[in-house]
Amino acid sequence: MRIYLDHAATTPIRPEAAAAVAEGMGKWANPSSPHAEGRAARAALEDARARTAASLGWPHELIFTSGASESAAMALARAKGGARLVSAVEHDSVLQALPDAEILPVRPDGALDLDVLEEAVDGRERPVVAVQAINSETGNGQDLDAIVRIVHSADGLLLVDAAQSAGKFALPAGADMVILSAHKFGGPPGVGALLVKDFAMLAPSSGQERGYRRGTENLPGALGLAAALEACSAPYLDPAVLEPITERLAPAIARLGGMRLADRLAAPTPYIEAIAMPDMSGSAQLMCFDMAGFAVSQGSACSSGSLKRSHVLQAMGLDDELASRIIRVSFGWSTTREEVERFCDSWIALAEGSGARAA
Repeated sequence: MRIYLDHAATTPIRPEAAAAVAEGMGKWANPSSPHAEGRAARAALEDARARTAASLGWPHELIFTSGASESAAMALARAKGGARLVSAVEHDSVLQALPDAEILPVRPDGALDLDVLEEAVDGRERPVVAVQAINSETGNGQDLDAIVRIVHSADGLLLVDAAQSAGKFALPAGADMVILSAHKFGGPPGVGALLVKDFAMLAPSSGQERGYRRGTENLPGALGLAAALEACSAPYLDPAVLEPITERLAPAIARLGGMRLADRLAAPTPYIEAIAMPDMSGSAQLMCFDMAGFAVSQGSACSSGSLKRSHVLQAMGLDDELASRIIRVSFGWSTTREEVERFCDSWIALAEGSGARAA
């Protein structure tokens, strides 16, 4: 049996979410239509909206979108503010949505440089700052409480990309806008949300979703998103499942001359591990692990397989040689302890063999 350890890219749909999508497929009417069927679909959509907000503890506005990329583009393009500032380690979808944005540096431990942020927002008229909650390549979390204080002290707006944290951790208190993607926590692909504290922060475009998004609403997707969030537990994954990483793999990485990026991070989180193997490139590792029955990745899913250097690792100052030997292993709601143990054994065997060949 193959073992899937690429949950940061996408995680399997939860049974509850699949059932909700199937239910939504039976409600085929357009939620914007005025007839009885349309009104029934609208009621189901609004119920999904309310359940999603309740699961997240979000008492404000919620716009369903096609996913995190659309949510990011919508927020960054239409936020009623001034200069746009984004951290250097943001997801490609954020950086590409605003290629002219001012880039905020991070420290070698992956944390946003708060002194630079404070200087950057000082004197700006309502700056809009975009910062992710958890990095999809490294698993590092940001100090969002401190970032909120700095941004709000400048009367700015904070957009938080919670694609990797929603359903796993509480939403950041004080965020003005939040990005979600359903397929990161067990919902269906092709649906997400933009949470907005106040619609006055965002310029409308007319159309559906209170006039903030054009296109027929994805009722099955919204129902699946709501059901997936309701199925998320606290903790998201039993901590015992990941114990082999710290108890078995981490000592072996140190012994064999590898590198566990979590040891260098400001705020490592448990569901994403970036690991460098000695004497073997990341691309070679991917092939070896794939042949051994493991699905892992190198960098984010958007850049994995490309020849370009990871902008995240570059922003953290990692040298090219070390960065080229890093793979990402990520865990989700369906991961078992046995799967983690088998990966640890496989990594150790591959690293020991690699060292022997190098010698």
